[in-house]
Amino acid sequence: QVQLVESGGGLVQPGGSLRLSCAASGFTFSQLSLSWYRQAPGKERELVAFISSSGGSTNYADSVKGRFTVSRDNAKSTVLLQMNSLKPDDTAVYYCYASSRRFSGGYWGQGTQVTVSS
Repeated sequence: QVQLVESGGGLVQPGGSLRLSCAASGFTFSQLSLSWYRQAPGKERELVAFISSSGGSTNYADSVKGRFTVSRDNAKSTVLLQMNSLKPDDTAVYYCYASSRRFSGGYWGQGTQVTVSS
């Protein structure tokens, strides 16, 4: 079973930056594909960014392209989401999600709140 723990959320002013971290355990980290999702109040959960198990492939939602960067540190079993030029519309709970070809379904973290407000 994969355990995911997010950290790094908080309150930031528009135009500011935050870096989210997701620490994974319980499975071989290099075999996990990892994604960041977010859910704003009253809205559906949406995919923000994806990074493949090798780190060689990444994808982003159009709304965050050029502002967010996803990366992974296999030595630390951690996936990062660097968020720059934050906007009030980025306010949401951000979740880490792990999947693998080695098992069906996926695993979610508990989420971390990001609030962008002046």
